[in-house]
Amino acid sequence: MKRLFLKMLPMLVSCVLVSCGGEKKSNDIIVKKPVEVKHNTIQKMGDYSQTRKVQWVGASYTLTVKLAADPSLPHVKEGSQTYYDNKITLTILRKDGSEFFSRTFTKSDFDSCIDDSYKDKGALLGIVFDRAEGDYLYFAASVGSPDKTSDEYIPMVLKLSKTGSVSISKDTQLDTGSDVPSNDETSAEEDM
Repeated sequence: MKRLFLKMLPMLVSCVLVSCGGEKKSNDIIVKKPVEVKHNTIQKMGDYSQTRKVQWVGASYTLTVKLAADPSLPHVKEGSQTYYDNKITLTILRKDGSEFFSRTFTKSDFDSCIDDSYKDKGALLGIVFDRAEGDYLYFAASVGSPDKTSDEYIPMVLKLSKTGSVSISKDTQLDTGSDVPSNDETSAEEDM
């Protein structure tokens, strides 16, 4: 029997080695690292157009303001995102449909009222009709962060005379309902 056992021993050892020779199991979970998606697209802030009728110097006028992203202008970088800057076309028509005023504005038209950080990182955000008073039409204008969640901007006043001349200045009055100018009011007015 001993001989039989010795003859069988190599076979038993080989069977044990074969059956135990499988891969070792691990509790490690292997997950691929997520790939960060880079936004290579240039964002638009949103095009818009607004038209309204106003009474001014005894006549009726139609004002149209059109904002559009302009790929030909230098891009604006806010954080990791890049935006197109905007151009805004202001058109004013007389009651008979003839054109009284038409001009396309870019951020560079407001350079005298903005500091270097807004010249580089700001975008032209808007021009909105405010009021007709005497010989002038007043518009609120702003240059600031192109990020829609931001509230950083420089408020300005665009003043258009009945002769068609334009002046731009910083808006130093808060919208508090008071028309009394502050004593420290500064103006960077530019005749265009």
